[in-house]
Amino acid sequence: MLPTPYVKCDYETVYEPSEDSFLLLDCLEHEQEYLASRFRDGLSVVCELGPGSGIVTTFMMQNGIPARGSSMYFAVDISPWALEATDDTVRRNKCHGTYLDAVQCDLASCLKPREVDLLVFNPPYVPAEHVPEIPNAADDHSTWLDLALLGGENGMVITEKLLLQLETVLSKKGVAYILFCARNRPEEVANRMKATYSWDVELIIHRKAGWEVLSVYRFSRKTANHS
Repeated sequence: MLPTPYVKCDYETVYEPSEDSFLLLDCLEHEQEYLASRFRDGLSVVCELGPGSGIVTTFMMQNGIPARGSSMYFAVDISPWALEATDDTVRRNKCHGTYLDAVQCDLASCLKPREVDLLVFNPPYVPAEHVPEIPNAADDHSTWLDLALLGGENGMVITEKLLLQLETVLSKKGVAYILFCARNRPEEVANRMKATYSWDVELIIHRKAGWEVLSVYRFSRKTANHS
């Protein structure tokens, strides 16, 4: 079992690592051999959307996911507190010699087209009446934290935006790992992405966490598997 990064953050401003965070770590460990084989040649571009505390990005950097010694990492979040926390977590875990750029941005709009090889996203998936507005003040802690949690109708408003960006963002061999809760109806999402957009979609891992069932699905282009 790969070690879990040490995290010490202000959880009044960023999402505290929880069952969903650890499920993503387990997923990436499970997929380590697959990813190393897929990206064994050349430089890999890795992006985590919504890194929060930075535990997942740090885990990937520590363990050379997807390809040890030949990856550059981007952590993209709308929250300045999350970017600060990610940088801090990376420093605390001594991830020296690996490139990381923490970028304040709304989802993947700042990323160059078709350059991301590995995308990881733990979205705000909790169903709510609406997605919170981005606060004007950096010290509006509760709203920044709500942005990391509340996903609007069916908890899918933010995730749906990202799903529509996959075609533009992922490289030819690119893969995306996206976390869902049961109320997001992930099986319906997977079937729609297969039928409508011709993606390969596979359930990698799922787990009951309290009253919730969480899952991580892998998305990739069909053509990549035949190249």
